Order: sequence, then C-alpha cells, then structure tokens
Amino acid sequence: MSKTSIQKWGSTPLSQAEKIAQLFMPAAFINDSEVEIQKLEKLIKEHAIGGLCFFHSRASAATNYEGKKEVIYNKRSFDTLKGLIDRYQKIAKYPLLIAIDAEWGLAMRIEDTPQYPYAITLGAIQDNNDLIYEVGRNIAQDCKAAGIHWNLAPVTDINNNPDNPVIGYRSFGENKDSVLQKALAFIKGSQSEGVLTSIKHFPGHGDTAVDSHLGLPLIDKSKQELLENELYPFQKLIDEGVDSVMVGHLSIPALANGKRISSSISKDIIKGLLREEMGFDGIIISDALNMHAVSKNYTKKGELEWLAFDAGNDVLCFAEHPKEGIETILKNAAPHQIEESFERIWELKKKVFAVQEMGSNSELEDSNELNIKLAKQSLTLFKGTRTKISKFKKESFLGIGISRSTDNSFFKTIHKSKPFDSRTFSKADWMDSSEFMETEKNILLALFPPQIKPVNKFGFTEKELQIVNRLITTKNTVLYLFGNPYVLNHIDYENASAVVMVYQDFELFQNVAAEHFLSKIKAKGKLPISVKK
Repeated sequence: MSKTSIQKWGSTPLSQAEKIAQLFMPAAFINDSEVEIQKLEKLIKEHAIGGLCFFHSRASAATNYEGKKEVIYNKRSFDTLKGLIDRYQKIAKYPLLIAIDAEWGLAMRIEDTPQYPYAITLGAIQDNNDLIYEVGRNIAQDCKAAGIHWNLAPVTDINNNPDNPVIGYRSFGENKDSVLQKALAFIKGSQSEGVLTSIKHFPGHGDTAVDSHLGLPLIDKSKQELLENELYPFQKLIDEGVDSVMVGHLSIPALANGKRISSSISKDIIKGLLREEMGFDGIIISDALNMHAVSKNYTKKGELEWLAFDAGNDVLCFAEHPKEGIETILKNAAPHQIEESFERIWELKKKVFAVQEMGSNSELEDSNELNIKLAKQSLTLFKGTRTKISKFKKESFLGIGISRSTDNSFFKTIHKSKPFDSRTFSKADWMDSSEFMETEKNILLALFPPQIKPVNKFGFTEKELQIVNRLITTKNTVLYLFGNPYVLNHIDYENASAVVMVYQDFELFQNVAAEHFLSKIKAKGKLPISVKK
C-alpha cells in the first residue's frame, strides 16, 4: 500500500456506525468453506469491519473447546491464508488490520510453518535474552510474509499454578522479573520488523485452575499481592510503551470493587485500574468474546459486545455478533466513547500500514539455526551432575523410550556414537516389564509426554506412570524429559540418578539432548518453575 493510498483512506470521514465497526475484529478461518468465506466478505463490505483475527478452522481449539470435531490437516494452509487475506483486503472499504495468535510462531495456527519453542522453554534460558529477541523478530518476519500486522503475543502471565490448564507452558515461568525481561525482548524483536504485539492476559491468568475457554476463573488475592506479582510485568511493559494490552476473562474481586465479574467487561479493571492507575493510553483488546467464560452468560446478540466496549475495550476480538454489536453500541454509547476508541485504532492502523508498506520478504524464515541455539541454551540439568551422567554412559545401559511415536531421534543420535540396546514403546500395554527390568540395572529413560497441557496427567496412563516410577525407584535411571516440566510432579524424580529437561520434542532438541548425554555440550538452562519435592 502506497503512502498516497494511506493518506487517502486516513483522511476519509467515517460515519458513526463505520467508526464503531472499525473496533470489531471477528474471527476468520483459514480452512473455511466458500459459503462461510462469502458470508464474511459480505460482513466486511456492508459494515466496514476494522480487522480480522485468523484461526486454523472451525474445528480447531479456538471454537472447538470440547474437542468433538476433527481438525483436518491442510499442508497448504499458509498459501490459503495469504490468498484469503488478499481477498478480504480487496473488498474492504478501509484496510483491514490482520491479527493472529503466534506465540510460538505461525505454527500455533498453521501447519508446515516455522515453530519455535514454547515460552516455558525460553524461560529456562539464562542471561541470553538476545535469543528471545531473535524469536520475536523471526516470528514477526513470518507474520509479514503472510500479510499479518498484529501478533497477539507474548503471554505476560506469571505461571504460579502447576494445575493451570490453559497458561502453563505458554508462560515464561514463575519469576516476575524473568517474565518481564523475556516478554520485553520478544516485543522488541517484533517491533524491529514493524509488527504489533499485545501483552496478555491482563490482569494475569497464571494462578488459575480453570480454563477461561470453558468457565470463569476466580482469583481471590488482595490487590497488594497482585500489584507485587501478577501486575508487575504488565506495569513495567506499559511503562516501556507497548502497543496493546489484551484483557482476559478472569474474575478478580479485589480489582473489581468486590464484584465477581469478568475483567474483560469490568469498568473498574479496564478504565479504573488499567487506564487511570497504571497509565496505559494504548489499544486495549478483549480476549476472544466467544470464550465460554463470558459468552455463555450473555446470549442476547450484541449485549456482550456492548458490555465489552462500554467497559473500555477498543478492539472486540472474536466478536460473534458484529452486526448486532454495532447497532447496540450505536444506540447506547456516548459520542466521545466512540471517538476515543476509534481514534486509537485509526492511528494504530495508519502507523502499521505506513511501516509495512515498505514491503517484506514473502518467504518464511528458516527456524533450524535459531532452534538449535535455543535448544542448547535451554537444556537443563535439573538433578544429578555431568560427571554422574558421564560415568553412567561408560557402563552398560538399556534405553527405554515412552512415546506415542516410535521415531526416537534421541536414541538414534546416541547410537551413532555408542551402541546400546534400546526400545521405544508407544503403548504401556506393549511393555513386558519382566523382559527388561530384571536384566539391566542402568536405564536411560526418554519420556515424551503425549500432551503439553496438564489435563489427565499430560495424557499418560496410570500404567505408564507406574512403570516410569518403578524404573526410577528400582533402577539406576537417567531421565531425559521432552515436554512440560510440570510432568515431574507426577513422577518420583528424586530417586533418579539424573534428570535432564529438554522441554521440546523437536528433532533438533532431541539431537541436542543426545549431544549432552554424550558429554559434547553442557546444560546451561534453569528450570523456570517449581516442582514438588
């Protein structure tokens, strides 16, 4: 888009209804039917909708909370996305602001695109936030290649609840200063490429045991406690001048004048705390308004959109009823309310289109080199010593892998330097304990959790956990864990000779873990969260 066209649409007078429509960011689905695509085109054209937030499909996690629909794999999703963005932009009266959740890269929503480690993995990296900057920059470059202006990241929540079903691995950890510094590095990396970011989920979703996609979490802490911990990184990042803040669906009575109301529709929290007390004057965006924490309580079309706007949100993300929402806001809102939010989003759009008009590479970044660096810097020797592992390696040992996939690159890489007997089991029922437990005293255990989320003990069966714990307590076991470190809360890791956290199951991370076992590299990371003792 040229500067001439920016100036042209930037100076075009809008009606009140069009100004309100600029605040709406309904969902767009990459793998959608032609009928649904045309419905969205009609909405954009008739109502001058301001932006779109892209998701994989109507069967993906963003709408399919109960997981009853099958997600269809489409290796051409990235090309489809680019085509759709171009198609929607062409029919828009005013350029659309395009957003996506790309916390760990476009791979969060799109198949066969670069994936970087989860935030919890980056949280293990010590004194090397330049790497986090590179992650933010690379992801921003990929966003630009797709035509995306706004990455709704990073997560700025401090995860201090091991049972958190929705944040956990998406947080940099439990230390407020580490979360702050890593979030800031990610933001600056994104800013270097002219891509907007959003810190989330204000006022802090870390200490919850309820998934706000399904219900409304309650955080019963004092305001002072929240100011000292959960709100700390948000305040510091606001002071740094962040583009936007996303407000989560959380009930925090201490911040809402005692009311058990979702933060996302609370004037006390948005206008009072965030705007007045914390001094934020940028864009405030709601978390997805289709989430059951709020949507199931407001069934009248347009009501939730009005409540979210009236509470102080400038952008209404995943608004399910834009037409009725625009009408309700137009009917109820004071002119100055509309104008204030409109001016914020209009100025943001002019800014981002001016920066991104310069053009960018349409090719995706190669993530391999950076991922290798991240793997080496995050690898954590949580228990035991390098000497103990080196001594173990020189003796006879049996490799046991528990994974839903039998393609164990960790064992394969070690095999190239040191022959040893190994077996990888995709089902616990296939493990004949008498076959290996009685004959070998040394066990190299590679554990690949089936799930990254803690629900149902990360997907492990009770039998699998029993076998793991029996191995650890009866054998001389060295454990490499390729997944969420909170898994350690379910195993008797204290009885292991050594425990190494690898965090990711990427092939590159497995290869780096093998190098560590072979004493070729040192583990430099530190566990970013606490586990039981």
